[in-house]
Amino acid sequence: MRTRIRTHPCEAAMSPTLSEHLSIRAEALAARRRADAPEVVMLLADDDFAGRVAELAGSLGRPAGEVRGEVAGYLREMGATRTRRATSDWARFSRWLTRAHELIIDPEQAHRLRSLDRTQSLLFPFSHRSYLDGVTVPAAISQNGVEPPFVLAGANLDVFPFNRLLRRSGYVYIRRSTADNPVYRFALRWYVAQMIRNRRNLCWSIEGGRTRTGKLRPPTYGLLHYVTEALDADAAAKALIVPVSIVYEQLHEVPLVTTEARGIGKRPEDLRWLWSFGRSQRERFGRAYVEFGEPIPLRDRLAEMRGDDPSVRAVERIALETSHRINRATPVTTTAVVCLALLAADRALTLDEVLATVAPLARYLAQRGRPVAGAANLTDRATIHRALDDLSRSGVLAGFDGGTETIWSIAPGQHLVAAFYRNTAVHVLVDRAIGELGLVAAMEDGENGLATANREILRLRDLLKFDFFVPSRREFAREMAAELAVADPRQAGELHEFGPADARRWLTESELLVAHLVLRPFLEAYLVVADRLAAWPDDEPFDPDGFLEECLRLGRQWAMQKRIASEESVSLELFKPALRLAEHRGLLADGAEVAKRRADFRDEIQATVRRVAVIAGLHRRDRS
Repeated sequence: MRTRIRTHPCEAAMSPTLSEHLSIRAEALAARRRADAPEVVMLLADDDFAGRVAELAGSLGRPAGEVRGEVAGYLREMGATRTRRATSDWARFSRWLTRAHELIIDPEQAHRLRSLDRTQSLLFPFSHRSYLDGVTVPAAISQNGVEPPFVLAGANLDVFPFNRLLRRSGYVYIRRSTADNPVYRFALRWYVAQMIRNRRNLCWSIEGGRTRTGKLRPPTYGLLHYVTEALDADAAAKALIVPVSIVYEQLHEVPLVTTEARGIGKRPEDLRWLWSFGRSQRERFGRAYVEFGEPIPLRDRLAEMRGDDPSVRAVERIALETSHRINRATPVTTTAVVCLALLAADRALTLDEVLATVAPLARYLAQRGRPVAGAANLTDRATIHRALDDLSRSGVLAGFDGGTETIWSIAPGQHLVAAFYRNTAVHVLVDRAIGELGLVAAMEDGENGLATANREILRLRDLLKFDFFVPSRREFAREMAAELAVADPRQAGELHEFGPADARRWLTESELLVAHLVLRPFLEAYLVVADRLAAWPDDEPFDPDGFLEECLRLGRQWAMQKRIASEESVSLELFKPALRLAEHRGLLADGAEVAKRRADFRDEIQATVRRVAVIAGLHRRDRS
């Protein structure tokens, strides 16, 4: 019995004619002769699929034959298969392309994957930091005895002549912009569904594109929607989400992606680009760590979230949970902590000074059970010295050994690159940073410190939810309690007695303050957006592109005037989540009432930035 795939509501019921059936059969026979992808052959031979194509044509008011030919063309465009020759050739090329890094995988995680792979499709959404991810992640999966996944890649990487090789090595090219092409979306929906029915493993970037800041970007939902539709249509289908984190000690392409975050256009991917990218990998750049997060049984989680209310946006919630689990699995690299130490100091440091700065962070990570890449000892002199030397060789740091001791500082023009590496670890410090700002609010409140801290913490959770992946309010409250217990174990069981004096003591006695390092770049970007939004005429239609250009110009001005801490905040990657927050709050509409709320929004961000400055002042005083 053939299963039915949910289609767009506007697809009216129609039945294909006999001649259309014969035409579709001919397409299927031709597909077999061309050795098309199995999923393409199966769909073109499916009577139910033929009927749905006819329904689609009717809903669009177009000739059925024309739509049928277009659908078949799209299916062949995205259709992928595996041949022994192509897979072997691509494996050799992949080893050349990824030669700058040593791949590190936990063998116990690989063993668990092998047992999960026997009964269901495994879905591997991964974090996206480099063009290498689409090569490294599937290699990490298939090299450990798991059925090789089909990689759902952007059509921008459909580069001749390697595209034919990749299609025969399991790479599915997908167009990025399909909003105005219902026929393409129809073809992709059915193609993904057929892959799930065939129990294929799938692999794709949950972010949809590479991060330009080092931090995980908001997830995209399209492919996950298609997978859930396939599960809804076929009661026998099973799929398990396995979140995948990949983080590198260093990357050759970071200087380029950080400039793209500031509005500079991206170079198009073509054969010359691919050759140049491959040659750039000649220099060894350390390790690449692939970690598999806690799996999510997709069907069970969908049923749990929907409950009695099918209108719940379950797919979006699962995507956010997946991103949260990717962050949980992402280890802190030695590169990240060294860059954090030097960015915090904003001056040259000796090896002993770097170690003294890193030591409190190392203790905090151990107390909170956060993973460290390669189980490195962050207090070991040789480990930190090696990271300093590696960053110096790549030009991120500048070393000076002409005095009594060797010192290191961020090299000129490399602050954004250092920030990128620091931001690969920012997820482990967000809770700590929010807790610190809650304590500042409590310190300023002369009455109920605990209530004030809780209100501030929850406000910051909602303020930053488009930039960071925070858990539910209940789980978030538990995380905050754990943070306060780490800050001062003496008071962990007596929070009901917590007051402003306790908040001040906790902050002034703390050996680790991070809010200014973790949140200030983001909040100052929010302030740029809030300032421009408050200045936007309330009777003028909102123009997102023109608005973001204004933000870039003002951000550069403020950076030059030292009104913001660094140029790191002058980034489209940071402006866009702030704009999403403003839209969520209804601040992009017209009218005088909205103008007042925009001004309130600006004042709220200003107050938050001021509290970050309090933490920065305490940090400087503690180090002086």
